[in-house]
Amino acid sequence: MTSAEHQETPDANLAQPKKKKSILRRLFWGSFWLFGFILPSIAAIVYGFTIYPTLPDANQLRDVTYEVPLKIVTQDGKLITEIGTKKRIPLDYTQIPEQMTHAIISAEDNDFFNHGGVDYKGLGRAVFELVTTGSKQSGGSTITMQVARNFFLTKKKTYLRKLNEIVLSYKIEHEISKQEILALYLNKIFLGYRSYGVAAAAQTYYDKTIDQLTLDEFAMIAGLPKAPSAFNPIANPERAKLRRNYVLRRMFENHYITEAEMVAAQAVPVHAKLTGARIDIEAGYVAEMGRQFALDQFGEEALNNGLTIVTTLDSKLQDAANLAIRNGLQEYERRHGYRGPIKHLAPTQLTNEDNLLEELNSIPKFGKLGVAAVMNVQPNEATLLVHTGETSRITLDSVLWARRYIDVNKMGDDISQMGDVLSKGDLVYVQALDNQWQLAQDPLTESALISISPKDGRILALVGGFDFFRSKFNRVTMAQRQVGSNIKPFLYSAALDKGMTAATTINDAPVVFHDDALEDTWRPENYSGRFYGPTRLREGLAYSRNLVSIRLLQQLGISPVIDYLQNFGFTKKDLNTTRNLSLALGAVQFTPWEVVRGYATFANTGYLIEPYLVKEVRDFNGRVIYESAPKRVCTVACNEDDPLNAPRVITPQNAYIMTSIMQDVINYGSGRQAKALNREDLAGKTGTTNQQKDAWFSGFNPDVVTTVWAGFDKPDTMGRNEVGGRAALPIWMDYMRIALTELGSPNAPFMRPDGLVNVPIDKKTGLAVPADTPGAYFEIFRPEFAPKVPESSATEIKALADELFK
Repeated sequence: MTSAEHQETPDANLAQPKKKKSILRRLFWGSFWLFGFILPSIAAIVYGFTIYPTLPDANQLRDVTYEVPLKIVTQDGKLITEIGTKKRIPLDYTQIPEQMTHAIISAEDNDFFNHGGVDYKGLGRAVFELVTTGSKQSGGSTITMQVARNFFLTKKKTYLRKLNEIVLSYKIEHEISKQEILALYLNKIFLGYRSYGVAAAAQTYYDKTIDQLTLDEFAMIAGLPKAPSAFNPIANPERAKLRRNYVLRRMFENHYITEAEMVAAQAVPVHAKLTGARIDIEAGYVAEMGRQFALDQFGEEALNNGLTIVTTLDSKLQDAANLAIRNGLQEYERRHGYRGPIKHLAPTQLTNEDNLLEELNSIPKFGKLGVAAVMNVQPNEATLLVHTGETSRITLDSVLWARRYIDVNKMGDDISQMGDVLSKGDLVYVQALDNQWQLAQDPLTESALISISPKDGRILALVGGFDFFRSKFNRVTMAQRQVGSNIKPFLYSAALDKGMTAATTINDAPVVFHDDALEDTWRPENYSGRFYGPTRLREGLAYSRNLVSIRLLQQLGISPVIDYLQNFGFTKKDLNTTRNLSLALGAVQFTPWEVVRGYATFANTGYLIEPYLVKEVRDFNGRVIYESAPKRVCTVACNEDDPLNAPRVITPQNAYIMTSIMQDVINYGSGRQAKALNREDLAGKTGTTNQQKDAWFSGFNPDVVTTVWAGFDKPDTMGRNEVGGRAALPIWMDYMRIALTELGSPNAPFMRPDGLVNVPIDKKTGLAVPADTPGAYFEIFRPEFAPKVPESSATEIKALADELFK
């Protein structure tokens, strides 16, 4: 190689690196401008002109509507139920306890009150962890960013969504306050088990309102948003405890709590239990009626729009109705014997109490009944382990009713020792009576009660059966049953309207009817099997004499009576199904709803009102969006032609006379058991159908009308003695005893209208007699139908009066 060549080589080698550096420099600056300025600028311009204008206005959050369940309450504000797919109880910021906000900030966004919507340190840390570990170790989203995502964006993980989230967060922080943002977050977040928002979570996990939570409970709920399933205190108590203790430690580090408070709260065992809404009053049949009303009026969205249906129910009266129905059905069970245990366990199955309690709690319980295991049996007592975990003792005296059930009319031998009823290992139903558990049964019979105000028809209490969750069939509104003698007051009212009187006599004597439609002749008789001859209408109704009612219907005519009974709201279609003389005995079928409406006409002096359940409906913000407008009874000095008034369908004189006769049903007739209530203002009528398949009692005073029905769902005899006065009247009495007191209804006689006179009559003949006639009875008449006192007697009375007052 020449020297020249040798000299040129180094120069050539030196020139190559300079050229490469120049290219790299150009590539670097080109990339810098392209990726650091040009492309971001283009992206920003495109984003600004295409995507940013489509982002929602943060001010919309001020008018946000939550997906809130439908709430149904009593007229006095007691919760009946909540219905909806999501449980949520929205709160204002001022309603959220300070410890709740401290806990959630410590768990989710430590710098919430200082940043402008985005925590860049947190985002950078999250990106670094993602790059270095390949997985997301910590979140970079602030509470504001979560609000933006939850209210405006999807949960799909994309870079564009994250950018939108950041931009929206700035908009939100600029438009609304930190307190409003935090309230939105605490009301929206999902916290497991269909619970959205911290107030719903407090109810779900601790059966408390949020202001009742303790520090450890606040921290537990605050730990849920990160992973509601993984840190759930029901599903994963150990992981939930770790998360809770982390939140408590962060609260201490942020100086929200002291070290002593942290240590004490961390030491509390996990005690969350899954609970439903805090139901104040049991009214399952009413809840279903309210739900259906909401759907009919407002559509499917009614279940999620936070509506509140305010019913007409009185919570104390509803409680009384529930108790009356259940006690009445248990009394029926005690009259007919014991059908035996639910099941029997071997002695070895009684040794492990935890397993035994699990077995007891697995058995369905309805109507406030409990379930217990018989642990020990002595001649005069038995020891029970109840499903609640408590031990109870029952005595021989309390089970003397439990003779072996054979059929509705027959029971086994008397009880002489506890072993005649119970054996060790029996699983039995029990009922809480007089603050102790007593042997009970899941009743086979059913009952229904509806109680309304006769002034406007508002429903005060409604029970459609023993327990809604055992049978959702609402017997008040859906069960058309033969009404028996409950029909008779309407028939007798028709007689008064046609000119008969309470003193008119009808012969209570045997009668035989031939009908080609029947395989045999019809020989109706009274329940007693006896016949009483000429009977005044007052006595005929008071004693519920069947033959009197049949002959009365014969005289009036079936068609005129059917026309007249429509005044009480009964439909011609239903009445025509029994277009024969059996109508007089109540072979026609009505629901308790229809029957109580008819009886209200007597209680309110002659007006037809319609029962109604919904008082008003409020939207999420408490505004009334529906208000009932029932037709009301016309009171003193009102215009009876006013369309807002209920129509008058019978005269006040007719209503008063019929009420006075139904008072005698209680004074000395088939409902005399009700005299135990010691009231002067009660009237009513028993009802029993053929073979005691249906038992009724309908009764009233000026302030409340109540109808009770009892029977088997599939019509069958309840037993030869189970008449209305035995199977239904005690339920009515138990309820009315409470209702009259709670309503403050004065114990005063019914007000007598003008246009009535009292005339002395002979009790046997119903004819007018002199006032001084021994045994004379002063009957009430309309003047145009009043019998005249014999002339001689009138002269003697006048002479006597002149002598006394001259």
